[in-house]
Amino acid sequence: MPRDNMASLIQRIARQACLTFRGGRRVSERGEAPGPGEAAPPGFPENLSKLKGLLTQVRAEDLNIAPRKATLQPLPPSLPPVTYMHIYETEGFSLGVFLLKSGTSIPLHDHPGMHGMLKVLYGTVRISCMDKLDADGGQRPRAPPPEQQFEPPLQARERDAVRAGVLRSRAEYTEASGPCVLTPHQDNLHQIDAVDGPAAFLDILAPPYDPDDGRDCHYYRVLEPVRPKEAAGSASDLPREVWLLETPQADDFWCEGEPYPGPKVSP
Repeated sequence: MPRDNMASLIQRIARQACLTFRGGRRVSERGEAPGPGEAAPPGFPENLSKLKGLLTQVRAEDLNIAPRKATLQPLPPSLPPVTYMHIYETEGFSLGVFLLKSGTSIPLHDHPGMHGMLKVLYGTVRISCMDKLDADGGQRPRAPPPEQQFEPPLQARERDAVRAGVLRSRAEYTEASGPCVLTPHQDNLHQIDAVDGPAAFLDILAPPYDPDDGRDCHYYRVLEPVRPKEAAGSASDLPREVWLLETPQADDFWCEGEPYPGPKVSP
């Protein structure tokens, strides 16, 4: 059974998200890292901190979600590796739960001009956070030098599309962890892997995806350069530079919806 303050907790999370992201797109573009001469919207850092505090408290039982059990059987090809429970959405943010089956992942992707907040409800997820370099610096995007080789080798058109990036962090999160916060300017590209079993996390995106407003989801592949055997493992320190190639959505990844069983959220 959920805790007595369950309904008020998820309702307070939604209301605090409304306060935090009330400027919609303007807040997300000018949030924690405003451009030269710009200022963050009044109260944004304080509201974001309050929202993080509320997210830290939420547990799977608060949403009437029972942790899924791991299975030794391979996932049937007809079943989606990831499902999504929609809870609430406004023009400023969306609120829902992603559920990852054992051994699956949400591939490396971006949130253009958006904030993201992830709070694990059960299981363990590994989140790898990256950014493109030169994306907002007014410089021409960098392609790999001519002598740079990748495995497998790239076609000429792919090589022209390769861009420099930085792998900033790779960490594991559990229900005991605080939320992972992604901004429009840092950690915007990320991959989420279920570790040693199924996992679920509460997710806030601000503002929601909207291809008509320039917020479409793009997928990427990290390219590993060919290294001499003696150099293997020498680039493990983070942050470190990587090479990124935008790709179509993988054939073995898709997401379908399932009903949300928890307390309702009202405006």
